[in-house]
Amino acid sequence: MAVAEDTRKIEEARAPERSQIPTVIADDLHIVYRVNGGPRGRGSATAALNRIVGRKKPVGMREVHAVRGVTFTAYRGEAIGLIGSNGSGKSTLLKAVAGLLPPERGRVYTDGQPSLLGVNAALMNDLTGERNVILGGLAMGMTREQVRERYQGIVDFSGINEKGDFITLPMRTYSSGMAARLRFSIAAAKDHDVLMIDEALATGDRKFQKRSEERIRELRKEAGTVFLVSHNNKSIRDTCDRVLWLEKGELVMDGPTDEVIKAYEKETGK
Repeated sequence: MAVAEDTRKIEEARAPERSQIPTVIADDLHIVYRVNGGPRGRGSATAALNRIVGRKKPVGMREVHAVRGVTFTAYRGEAIGLIGSNGSGKSTLLKAVAGLLPPERGRVYTDGQPSLLGVNAALMNDLTGERNVILGGLAMGMTREQVRERYQGIVDFSGINEKGDFITLPMRTYSSGMAARLRFSIAAAKDHDVLMIDEALATGDRKFQKRSEERIRELRKEAGTVFLVSHNNKSIRDTCDRVLWLEKGELVMDGPTDEVIKAYEKETGK
């Protein structure tokens, strides 16, 4: 009851219009990584082995405050871009929303099941693309029948068979771009409550990027919310109507895409 009451209060305080349905609420969110080992390389694998062999206790622990007091509300039907320099906390924020990282302080509320897609998302390299499509679809909650119905669409969307029958080959034979396109295609085949994409649109030629952008627009029409992390400002402009700008773990700006990107480009020269 307490969680439900907290959620209600936050929604009432932050929702600008009652017709909007919140899908993600981050309330004063802090994420802290703890790294064993002190300075001067004491956290290296070799140093760790030496400590084990010598039965020495680990020395010190460093803390990395990756997300600092971030607060925002995302609504159904929005596509939200996340921008910022390397190490600004973008990917960490998505992992927290997906429930993969526990908050140090603050809370994250989600309506529905968040799905995080990154170019490093694990598929099984020794299995064929065909088997990975089946396993990936099942892992996302699709039924076997749904996977069968959508299988050919996934393959066609990815484009990996345009230059040969690659779908029947092991994933280890794929280029990084082919593998990333297949990951995106599997994830995009399902209707998501909240879909988070980490740099997926940066992979592939312009033809595939256009297909990806169109699919994101379709996901929005199907009442989902999409988060996109990218260093490609054009992809953000083409895909998103709202942007969160993070630096050093803090939310610098939250607003319409053009307004935030112009401020970011002016500040960084990018």
